[in-house]
This record gives sequence, C-alpha cells and structure tokens, in this order.
Amino acid sequence: MMEGMMKVAVMNGIEQMGYEDRPIPQLEPHEVLVQLEYVGICGSDIHYYESGRIGDYMVHPPFVLGHEPGGIVVEVGSQVSHLKIGDKVALEPGKTCGTCKFCKEGKYNLCPDVIFFATPPVDGVFQEYVAHDADLCFKLPENMSTLEGALIEPLSVGFHAANQGMAQAGQTAVVFGAGCIGLVSMMALKAKGVSQVYVVDIIEKRLEKALELGATGVINGKTENIIKKAKEYTNGKGFDLAIETAGSEITANQAISVVTKGSNIVFVGYAKSGMMNLNMSLALDKELDFKTVFRYRHIYPMAIEAVETGKINLKGIVTNIFEFDDIQNAMDQSVKDKMNIVKSVVKIKK
Repeated sequence: MMEGMMKVAVMNGIEQMGYEDRPIPQLEPHEVLVQLEYVGICGSDIHYYESGRIGDYMVHPPFVLGHEPGGIVVEVGSQVSHLKIGDKVALEPGKTCGTCKFCKEGKYNLCPDVIFFATPPVDGVFQEYVAHDADLCFKLPENMSTLEGALIEPLSVGFHAANQGMAQAGQTAVVFGAGCIGLVSMMALKAKGVSQVYVVDIIEKRLEKALELGATGVINGKTENIIKKAKEYTNGKGFDLAIETAGSEITANQAISVVTKGSNIVFVGYAKSGMMNLNMSLALDKELDFKTVFRYRHIYPMAIEAVETGKINLKGIVTNIFEFDDIQNAMDQSVKDKMNIVKSVVKIKK
C-alpha cells in the first residue's frame, strides 16, 4: 500500500485557492489508485469558484474542485483484473448506486444518489492521487496521452448531445456556442457522420478555433444576421439539428428559428438564471423535439475510440496549460480571460 501525504489544491473561499497536505487515499479491493497527471478546468469549476454555488449545490470550504482527470494507475485493488500498474486511464467522475430505477434502465447519469467529483459535498481531484472504482477507469490506448484522457469527460458531454439529437450522416447541423462544450459537440457530430456542422458564437477567437477543429462554417452572432446566414448555408431549408451550448435565451430562440420543421434541438447550456422565455408558438408550428443533456452515459469507450482512430483532435481544444503550483492564477485567468481561453488544463504531475 502506498502511504504518505499528497498535495491537494483547495478552494478556501470565493476566488481563493490554497493548498493542503492530505493522506494518499487507501484502496478498497475494487478500486485503483491513480496518480493524476492532468485535470481539466470545467465551466462548473469556474462557476463554483466565482459564486460559491450552482443552484442548490453550495461550496463549503475547504473544497476541492476538478472533475476531468487523466492519469496513471500506480496501485491495483485485489479484485481488479482489467487494469495494471502503469496503465494510462481516463476517469469517469460519477459513481452511481446501481440499484435505482434509472441505473437499472441504463440511464445511470440520472441516478439520484450519484457521487460525482467536485459536486458539493463531494471533493474533486485537483490533487496528486485519487482512489477510484476500477470500473470507472478506462484504459487509454498507446497513442493517447493522459492530457487527452482528461478531456474525455467534456467530450462525452458532446457525444451524449449528439446521441440525444439522433445525429446522423446526411444532416446539416448547427452548434450555438464555441466554448469547450460547443467545440466537442461539433467534433462529436462530425465523428458520427454529420458532414456539415456550422458553429455560432460572438467571440471571433472561438470561431477561429471552431474552423481549425473542422467546422464547415461559422457565424458571428454579433456582426452577422444568423437567420439570413442559416438560410444561405442550408439553401433556404433550415438546419436539421441544433445543439445549444451557450445557455442563453437569445441563442435558444435563434435555434428555434433556424431549424427546419420536425427537427431536434438539444439544450446543453445552463441559463444563468435558470429561466428562459422561448418562442413556443414557432416551436409548435414546426413540431420540434426538445432534448436535454445531463452529463452522459455509456460514452467513454466510444469517445476514446473516436480520439484513438483520429476522428477527433481532442488536444486541439486546449489553449492553456497551467502548473499545479499555479492553481490560483489558473482559476483567475479562466475567469478573467474568457475571450482567449477556450480550455484550460492543470498539469498536476511535474
């Protein structure tokens, strides 16, 4: 058993980070000990950091953020046979009960008793080691890095959004928002065979990133008429599928306007207030299907395979890598520099 102390980054208050030494976790027989190498900074981490809560989830300091981990197995529990020391892994951050209605139906992301990294009161993984269920640690192939392993978590949201929207070859799709989740949604759509995927945002740098990562075209909502552009891009027909990741009332209504009759709109982004006024009469006239996304389910193997086979350039979304010793700055920059930062990752291991 590995013993000793590890360094943990903790949120001590609103926009206040610090460090603690805590014991290296001890393994249960069904777990593996993972030395973390990279952990992504998610929008929810930034939100907790800025405001101390998301909805009913309140941060009680000292709290550990971070739920997008990639690392190396350094110890294996006695009941674990599919992983060995030295394996690179991506960690799925939610441990479910396995016995509720949702778990039994296979919709385990809806389990009411899920224990999810960095969702209060459960600590996250801005730390050097974590003990985690071996079944939730997915071995990465040789040609993938633990940096990509850390990004499988947000990519899984993109794949779940594409699945919820029933994305298929031959469609023309539009993604609202070119932040991390918008970009992985765009890449997931392309990996699922949707060859025409357009991306809408108001930040030029993000739109450039979308084009670099394979968007068919982009629309700047600040300077261009989205309705007009949508007609132009779809020969007047409208998009077959929209994925809304910006969480804004404006883009949600634009999605309703630019899709064709009978199509799907997938809502992924959370509105700041939680409330939105939507043009329901237009949605009814078009008989649109609204789908929503809460995390993901049964996606990690599919997402890993898409990266392994080169269908998705996952490293391409990373704009900033911060050292673990620089966690205060990492969080501050992620809050302040949203114009330039698409995706930040913390490099835990020196």
